[in-house]
Amino acid sequence: MSCSYTFPSGTVKSTLWFRKGPDDNPVNLIDDPDYTGRVTYRNNMNNNNTLIITDLRQSDSAVYKFRFITDGNKYTGQPGVTLTVKGLQVNVTPATVTEGQNVTLTCITSCPLTDNPTYIWYKKTVTSQKESGQSYNITNITSEDSGEYYCEAQNKYGRLNSSTVSVDVQYAPKNILASVSPSGEIVEGSSVTLTCNSDANPPVDNYTWYKKTVTSPKASGQRYNITNITSEDSGEYYCEATNVIGNRSSDLICLMFLEKQSLVIPVVVGITVVILVLILCLSGFIWFRKKAPKSVSDTKDKSDNEQGNSNPTYGNISSIGVSSEKRDQSDDLHYTSVDIHRAKMQDVPLYSNAQPQEQDEDVQYATVKFNPPSAATQLAMHGVEEEPSVLYSTVNILRTKRT
Repeated sequence: MSCSYTFPSGTVKSTLWFRKGPDDNPVNLIDDPDYTGRVTYRNNMNNNNTLIITDLRQSDSAVYKFRFITDGNKYTGQPGVTLTVKGLQVNVTPATVTEGQNVTLTCITSCPLTDNPTYIWYKKTVTSQKESGQSYNITNITSEDSGEYYCEAQNKYGRLNSSTVSVDVQYAPKNILASVSPSGEIVEGSSVTLTCNSDANPPVDNYTWYKKTVTSPKASGQRYNITNITSEDSGEYYCEATNVIGNRSSDLICLMFLEKQSLVIPVVVGITVVILVLILCLSGFIWFRKKAPKSVSDTKDKSDNEQGNSNPTYGNISSIGVSSEKRDQSDDLHYTSVDIHRAKMQDVPLYSNAQPQEQDEDVQYATVKFNPPSAATQLAMHGVEEEPSVLYSTVNILRTKRT
């Protein structure tokens, strides 16, 4: 702003510009804290004075007056200079921005800027110069482009920033996630809650729940509670989120329910497995015992059995027939050895009076003494004719328990 002035006489002592205070006692703009560092005066020899305000702001809009003082008087210019500062503004086209559209941001002002100003675009939260030019075009806009933008205009007189404008990108629901609580297998008769979450702008108006095999909706709302579950409730579910832009569905979630009686199966299977393991262990133990080397006593018994068949049951004692002459010489006959043959259930001669022993006992024999009766007595007992060469006797077998 410039001012030219004349006066009748005297010498100019000082000059100033002001906007506040009365005309007889104004506040110099250089001393005004609202203009600190932004105001410069320029004087020339032809009584011209120029006010320069840098970093112009909308708050700088006001009526500015010039005042000079001579060595005798004070003079104030009337009516002053009116300054109207129009701020830069950002215009967004279209007004409502939907994801996928092309959007244009334009830096405008109500008064023309001289000296070919330059424009630079900024987005809050981003420190670098995002784009240059009076217009900024964003193609295929996404939700990540949402935020606050402003432009800066520069010329040789300074720079001016516009007010910020919010770019709100709207989009249909996305990132839809359906979840179930509690998760995993669910016992019949219990309850579960299905929950649907999504990202949407504007927010979701409605959530709808569907079962894959059923065409009609099962429920509405962000949460779907299923109580007293039965086997008919098992299957695949999904939710659908809707707002004014559109609707989308979540992935399928599978609900698997167990019948109550099915809980007995794992117990029965476990017991069966334990029994089978025990049977296998026992069979292996028996097989191992059969395959183990036999003791010396077992081998000896086997050898004896092979030679004499089995444990002695009967002792067949055959006496040696002697002539009548020898019997006459000695009434008593003594045998110091007895031949015992082991056999299994052999037929015992009718005239033998030996008794079988129990299988698990050891039979010991001592000296066997035969007291032959007289010939007449034998004939009377057996009712047969005398046979001098045969002698019959009774053998006593002593039985003792095996130790």
